[in-house]
Amino acid sequence: VQLQGSGGGLVQAGGSLRPSCTASGRPFSNFAVGWFRQTPGKDREFVALLNWRDTNAYYTDSVRGRFTISRDNAKNAVYLQMNSLKPDDTANYFCAAGAVPTASVSTWTYWGQGTLVTVSS
Repeated sequence: VQLQGSGGGLVQAGGSLRPSCTASGRPFSNFAVGWFRQTPGKDREFVALLNWRDTNAYYTDSVRGRFTISRDNAKNAVYLQMNSLKPDDTANYFCAAGAVPTASVSTWTYWGQGTLVTVSS
């Protein structure tokens, strides 16, 4: 599975963005999907995940209530709706897919190349 992320950009604090990630190579409907983010000099951190049944979504505390993860299996796509953005949300955002959905980077098999989100104050 190859993942291609897009949809990042520059936005003012309080604004919204909707990064997306499309998969190619094989259908990813049987995989869980997730989003992680990383800033220079720091480890990649968990943001959100959605299991393959779409029955449970999990978020890190700092984004819960502001971000929503969703997927469209017909389009082989996963989205991250980001509302009420804060400067602390500035990071390179990576989508991921895999069979073992956890908050740990090491359990994910496939990764997108990242899309940069910059939130100005």
